Amino acid sequence: MTLPHAPSVALASEPALTTTILPPPEDLICDAAAIFDIAAASADLETAIDAAQTPADVRKVTVQILSEANTRGRAAIAAGIAKRPLDARPAVLAYAWLTDCLVGAVLWVASVKLHPIVEPSDKDNIAVLAVGGYGRREMSPFSDVDLLFLSPAKITGRMENLIESMLYMFWDLHLKVGHASRTVKECLTLGREDFTIRTAMLELRFLAGDLALKEKLLTRLRTELFRSTGPEFVTAKLEERTERLKKQGNQRYVVEPNVKEGKGGLRDLQSLYWIAKYVNDVRVAADLVDLGVFTREEYAQFRQAENFLMATRNALHLAANRGMDQLTFDMQPEVAERLGYVDIRGRRAVEVFMQDYFRHATRVGELTRILLAALEAQHLKPAPSLQRMLSRTKKVGTLYKIVHNRLALVDPQAFLADKLNMIRIFNETLRTGYLIHPDAMRLIAANLRLIDDDMRRNPEANRIFFDIMLKHGNPERGLRRMNEIGVLGAFIPEFQNIVAMMQFNMYHSYTVDEHTIQCIKTLAEIEKAELVEELPIASGILKDGVNRKVIYVALLLHDIGKGRPEDHSIIGAQIARRICPRLGLKPAECETVEWLVRYHLLMSDIAQKRDISDPRTVRDFAKAVRSRSRLDLLTVLTVCDIRGVGPNTWNNWKAQLLRNLHRQTALALEGGMEALNREAREGEAKRHLREALTDWEPAAIKRETQRHYGPYWQGLPTSAHVIFANLLKDMRDDEIHVDLMPDEDRDATRACFALVDHPGIFSRLAGAIALVGANVVDARTFTSKDGYATAIFWIQDGDESPYDTARLPRLKQMISKTLRGEVVARDALKDRDKIKKRESKFNVPTSISFDNEGSEIFTIVEVDTRDRPGLLYDLTRALAANNITISTAQIATYGAQVVDSFYVKDMFGMKLHSETRLKALEKKLREAITRGAERARAK
Repeated sequence: MTLPHAPSVALASEPALTTTILPPPEDLICDAAAIFDIAAASADLETAIDAAQTPADVRKVTVQILSEANTRGRAAIAAGIAKRPLDARPAVLAYAWLTDCLVGAVLWVASVKLHPIVEPSDKDNIAVLAVGGYGRREMSPFSDVDLLFLSPAKITGRMENLIESMLYMFWDLHLKVGHASRTVKECLTLGREDFTIRTAMLELRFLAGDLALKEKLLTRLRTELFRSTGPEFVTAKLEERTERLKKQGNQRYVVEPNVKEGKGGLRDLQSLYWIAKYVNDVRVAADLVDLGVFTREEYAQFRQAENFLMATRNALHLAANRGMDQLTFDMQPEVAERLGYVDIRGRRAVEVFMQDYFRHATRVGELTRILLAALEAQHLKPAPSLQRMLSRTKKVGTLYKIVHNRLALVDPQAFLADKLNMIRIFNETLRTGYLIHPDAMRLIAANLRLIDDDMRRNPEANRIFFDIMLKHGNPERGLRRMNEIGVLGAFIPEFQNIVAMMQFNMYHSYTVDEHTIQCIKTLAEIEKAELVEELPIASGILKDGVNRKVIYVALLLHDIGKGRPEDHSIIGAQIARRICPRLGLKPAECETVEWLVRYHLLMSDIAQKRDISDPRTVRDFAKAVRSRSRLDLLTVLTVCDIRGVGPNTWNNWKAQLLRNLHRQTALALEGGMEALNREAREGEAKRHLREALTDWEPAAIKRETQRHYGPYWQGLPTSAHVIFANLLKDMRDDEIHVDLMPDEDRDATRACFALVDHPGIFSRLAGAIALVGANVVDARTFTSKDGYATAIFWIQDGDESPYDTARLPRLKQMISKTLRGEVVARDALKDRDKIKKRESKFNVPTSISFDNEGSEIFTIVEVDTRDRPGLLYDLTRALAANNITISTAQIATYGAQVVDSFYVKDMFGMKLHSETRLKALEKKLREAITRGAERARAK
């Protein structure tokens, strides 16, 4: 017996042929017989079932035969995808047809062998329908299988048994089946109540059974439900999209996007199709061209985006070996490799792939706006409300008219006659508060060639561009829309290189262009005095007044050199040197912008990687910035740059570091370098301590102020001096005193330790802290004249926050146990020092440098490498084993990358000058990093 091809009759009327396997569609990713050999499967099922003794045996042999066929079919499809990875439509068709074969075979077994009809009746007629993505024949490797079992009247007992047997076999085949059993009447009733059910029924596809029953349902859906409820369906789908995107972060440019549900993803494309199909009875997406919704070029872009996103989802499923739609960091490199991307011009394949991804996502957004405009024209969607009530009173220019509360063009040809209108319209939208009508966007996007070199050097064009950035208080809205349409990249061609560019690291939350716009948004918010409490220094600088053109252009260009093999700050400065004169900046302004772009990371690096309590650090920084004006501009730029990295990047710790650096540098620039005199600072610190210890005897205060060396007084705040004074008071040599306290000013927990000094004390403390799972963000240790170590660590939990007060007693107990030797950190860390799977694909090259000029009395050892929980302990152990004493450790973390800077001396209290010794020390540090990384990866 063979499984026949598709008669459109009720299953009940021909029990010998009660199931069908639909013929394969054209253009599958590989040969249909390799996907599912119908004749072979039929013969195998007939033979095996004839030998079966019980219904359980029938199900068992059916599942065994179909499982083997499924495995072969999936392997064939995967092999086809490997050869044509970007040819997504034939691949999703292949998975859908393989599923058709499995569903048809299971239905045949259930209806013929397990539950044959004894007395044929119309009541036993049934139609098996595919719905949802399966109904569209769009299935990725691990897509759900959504089925509707449709009956003319109430489900009979035989139907219930048949459906139950089918489901058991589906589950044994490990198919994720979603199913519903309904009558035509029930489908209509539930469709009226539930938009999700209604949407699923938009995409009914007949698989087997009573074709007339399916047609009846479809006819009644169109005439009784779809035809009269277009506006409410459109509203529901758009509200559903809004809620879905909220859950996904409402950003198209997040660096771990959801391919299916995210902004610009497959669900957005599907929503366009659903709405068009519901409202206009569109059968295929190509019909949108005939309806005038899309031009042929736009429809081609629709298909390109759809194909790319489907190919990405297929590769993601195959890489993860499960249903997965979040394009996480650990998946991105393998997906890029599966899609055929390779490293190019200094950029990793994964970054090239993700840039393509975001460009397609942007185009999906443009297509969405176009369809929404068409819906507004049909009065199927309410027009958007104005951004501001005041904008209702603002008249628009003579070139424009208001259509559905959007800025539209009166005469497209008149608009294009003056090419300056290509950017003038964005200024008009900010002036009036109206959004641009999608038809106007389409016209602009189609005529970007008008933005040529003459226009780029036109003083009036530059004036308009600066009005967009400086005049209206919300430049990010104008710049983002200019960027999405392509105008920003056309007006500043050098900017086009960073559009949709992703940096493959855990530090940046946005693409480079979106990061730039987020930075400018922050700058505008500071100017409007919206962040005075959070950013008092930057707010004060802008309130006092700066050259606004300079700071805005510097922020716009600060990352423009990214994506090249060379240092992006150097390349960016060279690019800025070309762009600034073209924008009409004066020579002095050009020079300042170039300097800011070249050194835009300097202040952040100094604050986070160097000990700013060391006067040499501040003196060197002051020499680099040279003037208070540059210091202020660089401070504002640095604040905006850090805040623009991501929603959780800025914290009180970074704020405190930058404020201290700005304050001390301003003091040095205005009061002279002698304002940073060590002795003066030491005397001031001792005076503050005396004032704080009001209940101490004068003799005890004198002992305390005399027991510490100069760096102790210069490197700690008075609050820490008070803590240590109390920890050391009357302390015995066999005691270890620990004080844990939240430090809200630094978003960290301050951990103070007092104990007898001995070699390797810093490493021992680092091990104890690593064992409790804490992250060290800053640390320093001092030795008193009478032989006690006073160490202070600022630590955070796994969420980069201070520890809850309730957790501190247990934290203190665990740390004390390790310090007393009850727990050996080296052994205990072996099981805890591991790299998370999500972070496993980040490759951070190790760089180790030694600096004998950055500090007057210390050698600075800077280690830039891959972060992991036990790294600081490994590094400090290596330093201790080589008789190196650590005074201070600065820890700067950038996602998976960490820069640990140690201020050290040798065992004689001297800097490390010997080249031979420095090379040997570098070798030991690299060995410690390598061993630890191998241990972490082995988990």
